[in-house]
Amino acid sequence: MNNLDFGRCFTDHMFEMQYASNAWKTAHVKPFGPIQITPALNVLHYGQAVFEGMKAFYVDEHQINLFRPDVHHARFNLSCRRMCIPETSFEVFIEALETLIRLDAAWVPQKRGTALYIRPFIFANEDYLAARVSSTYAYHIIMSPVGAYYAEGFNPVSLTTSPDFVRAVPGGTGEAKTAGNYAASFLPAQQAQQDGFTQVLWLDAIEHKYIEEVGTMNIHFLIDDTLVTPSLTGSVLSGITRNSVIQLAKEWEYEVQERKVSIDEIMQASADGRLKEVFGSGTAAVISPVGLIAHKGQKIEIGNGKIGPLAERLYDTITGIQYGQIEDRFGWIHPVTLHS
Repeated sequence: MNNLDFGRCFTDHMFEMQYASNAWKTAHVKPFGPIQITPALNVLHYGQAVFEGMKAFYVDEHQINLFRPDVHHARFNLSCRRMCIPETSFEVFIEALETLIRLDAAWVPQKRGTALYIRPFIFANEDYLAARVSSTYAYHIIMSPVGAYYAEGFNPVSLTTSPDFVRAVPGGTGEAKTAGNYAASFLPAQQAQQDGFTQVLWLDAIEHKYIEEVGTMNIHFLIDDTLVTPSLTGSVLSGITRNSVIQLAKEWEYEVQERKVSIDEIMQASADGRLKEVFGSGTAAVISPVGLIAHKGQKIEIGNGKIGPLAERLYDTITGIQYGQIEDRFGWIHPVTLHS
C-alpha cells in the first residue's frame, strides 16, 4: 500500500446499527458496500448527521494501537446531543472497532506516517420530508488506510484569513462534528487554494478579529516561550490532538495559555520577532507546521519556512506514542491484540 491517497480506499468490512422505536437495535459487522437509500431520506434534505475521525496504528504483527478512543467517543456523543441524535454506548463503539480491526488487520499500513483512518458516523434515515428530528437513524463505521493528509506532508503549510466568510458562531454548531459545518467551508477553502494557500485561518464571526481554528485542524502559536491556543468558545471544535498538545507542552514546562488571540496580536508578534512557531493539530495531519499567514494583504513568514523544534518534538512524541515506540504515560493508547 504505497502512495496512499487520503480517504479513497476502504477496508473489507464495516459496522452497521439501526435506531428505531426509541432504541438502538442489534449491531452487525458486514462486508463493505453500498447503502440503499430513497430520495426522501431525511438527512439528504435537513442535514442531521454527525461523524468522528480517528486512527489506528500498526505496532507489530500482534498489536494495533487505537489513539484515545474514549475521548473520541465522548466527542461523538457531544455532537449527537447538539444535533438531536440518540447517543451510543462506549461498549458498543469499542467492541465494533476491535472487531473491525481484527477482521481487517491486513489493511493497516505499516510504514511510519501511515495509519488506518476510522470514520464512525450517524445520520437520520427516516423517509419523511419534514423539517423535524428524525425518528430513525443509521450508525456506521468504515475504515481506510491513509498516508499524509496534506500534499505538503510534514512540511509547512500556508494559511490565509477570509474577508468575506465565517465558519461558525457561538450558539451554533461549530463545536459539533456535523456535516454541514464542512460543506459551508468549502467555497472559502476553494478560493484560498486558488490563491495559492493550503487552508483558511478562520476568524470569529462577531468581530472578525479573534483566531478560532483552521478548516481541518486547531491552531497553536508559540510566542516567546508561551504556547497560545485559541480557547474553546462553543464555535471551535474541541480537538483530541489539540488536547494532547496542551498536555505535553505543560509537561515540558512551557507556559500554556488557552485564551482569545487576535490576528493583529499575531501579526505584531511576528513584526516584533516574538512569534517563534505556528502549527496546527488534528487527527488527520497530527501536527502541521505553518510557514506563512496572510491577512488583509499582509504576509508573515514563520521560522523561515522551516519546521520549528516544538512542532517537530510534538509530532515525534505523539506519533511515537501512537506507534508504540514511546512510553504512553497518559493512558492514551487502547491496544488491540491480534489473534495469532
